[in-house]
Amino acid sequence: MPSAAKKIDYKRELKEVYSAARRPAIIEVPPLDYLTIEGSGGPYGDEYRAAVAALFAISYKAKFLVRESAGVDFGVMPLETLWHTEGENAGKGSWRWSAMIMQPEPVDKDVIAQACDFVVAKKERPAAVDAVYRRLDEGTAAQLLYVGPYEEEDPVIDGLHAFILESGAKASGTHHEIYLNSPERTAPERLRTIIRQPVQV
Repeated sequence: MPSAAKKIDYKRELKEVYSAARRPAIIEVPPLDYLTIEGSGGPYGDEYRAAVAALFAISYKAKFLVRESAGVDFGVMPLETLWHTEGENAGKGSWRWSAMIMQPEPVDKDVIAQACDFVVAKKERPAAVDAVYRRLDEGTAAQLLYVGPYEEEDPVIDGLHAFILESGAKASGTHHEIYLNSPERTAPERLRTIIRQPVQV
């Protein structure tokens, strides 16, 4: 590894995407590359938890590979999830999701392939075999910062959708959440989540 790896803060480089105010706003989201695992069920189910663990294992390995090969060091990006539901009253058991971690510019498909192979070979994160490297282009979106328990975010989501309508836009695309801190290390009332909804203006 180079003696002094160049450190890059991609959350700062992509400040508009990875920070938000509590008041909703319309932003432009650039195309970004993600490591993604898809599944179904609620956020506390075994399938989702296994996917999240695999995504972080691969992402950390990719980070170390880039640091060793290119002399670039960066923090692994936060967990994000696209939540798909079938109708407003769909129960959590019927939810479909795409759990994701954004992969910054030094990481490419070859690095991801190496990282995936490494994690799969260790046989500790079986969900790693389902990981896919893909680009997401959301474009125009409305978003806000929500602080509090995940279970109490519904009124905030309703407020975001009201803002979208008041702005003369309409929701288009999949509900997107970015988890800025970990529920395992943070009190529920201090959890910080960016809630995003792609729109058509």
